[in-house]
Amino acid sequence: MPIACTLPNLTKEYRVFARFILRASCLAVLCLCAGADWLEFRGHAGTNVTAESNLPLSWTDTENVAWKAPLTGRGVSGPILVAGHVIVTASSGFRDDRLHVFSFDAQTGKQEWERQFWATGRTLHHPTSAVAANTPASDGRLIFAFFSSNDLICLDLEGNLKWLRGLTNDYPTAANDVGMAASPVVIGDTVIVQVESQGESFGAGIDTATGETRWQVPRGKAANWSSPSVMRHAGEEVVLLQSPDRLTAYHPRDGKELWSYLANCGGIASPVAGENIVYVPAGGLTALRPPATASETAAVVWQENRLSPGSPSPVLGGDRIYVVNRAGVLVSANVADGKIAWQLRLSGTYWATPLLAGKHLYCVNENGIAQVVEVGEKEGKIVANCDFGEQVFGSPAVGDGAIYFRAEKHLWKIAKP
Repeated sequence: MPIACTLPNLTKEYRVFARFILRASCLAVLCLCAGADWLEFRGHAGTNVTAESNLPLSWTDTENVAWKAPLTGRGVSGPILVAGHVIVTASSGFRDDRLHVFSFDAQTGKQEWERQFWATGRTLHHPTSAVAANTPASDGRLIFAFFSSNDLICLDLEGNLKWLRGLTNDYPTAANDVGMAASPVVIGDTVIVQVESQGESFGAGIDTATGETRWQVPRGKAANWSSPSVMRHAGEEVVLLQSPDRLTAYHPRDGKELWSYLANCGGIASPVAGENIVYVPAGGLTALRPPATASETAAVVWQENRLSPGSPSPVLGGDRIYVVNRAGVLVSANVADGKIAWQLRLSGTYWATPLLAGKHLYCVNENGIAQVVEVGEKEGKIVANCDFGEQVFGSPAVGDGAIYFRAEKHLWKIAKP
């Protein structure tokens, strides 16, 4: 509903100030309305943590499954939840060059619309991956679907195309033989993409309204699948790009480099940020305190090589950080010093980042087995094993008392009746 106001008999300075206050108030209302949404990979603040308290701890084919909707094509991207719409991407065709964006009604599971596009870039990928490997993002009004072919598509919530960027047209060698996978993030009116391979590599900020490039920065030429992360520091949000040789912080509006930390970083798991600390998959896991000024360097708070993430990103919740390593072991450590509190062996191989809801972690392996872990101070305990009966690679979305999982052939809504 539009908000209108008049500003009579005020000086120019007061009118500007009043408009600023009104805009801030409107943004606050929008943020409250979007509180139930899950707008990007790993959700709010990129921690993969939800405040939802009424999620089911177990489910079967007949219990706590609100609906199951069939999917066309292939994708390993996760779903997002925007204003009652569940958005999913996929690809199809002999060369996987047909790109799909779907919207499902979150209440009923009914498909609301589908949009298809031809890929403009390279569509080769590893058999375990897909052209639809990147989880889409949203600002609450627009959807930004990014694909391994480096096609960035902007749609509104009704599925109307606003703009499309085939980034391979600008960067012809930006691709690799096993596919790209970095998911975009939205900060204000800028959507940030990270494209890194053995060919042309860069990070870019794209205007959400027009699709025009606001800024572009070169990155190292090496294969990388980690996604941009967002950190709040010194009163403002910054975007973090992790590459095999460094972590760099940029201003999201103009791409100005704020600081950089040189290290051998992981190529799949993404960093996660807390209050003035960022946890980087480097040397196992490294806790960094950003510098106060550009002339200073980031300070290492602690480093623990036994906290080395596999493909899932670390999960930050309260005073603990959780990591699933390459051996399928869940490790809980103290955020203050990195000391390991406990370890728990899970079953299977993991790609999806676990979801933390209260005292429970939802860990889903690639075979679709969900292990729900009760996390305590001194130990973790598996309290449920649930089988989707199909592969799961993408991280889930959460909102309004439900978890949305994208599996190989279906989109699932897990919720209590």
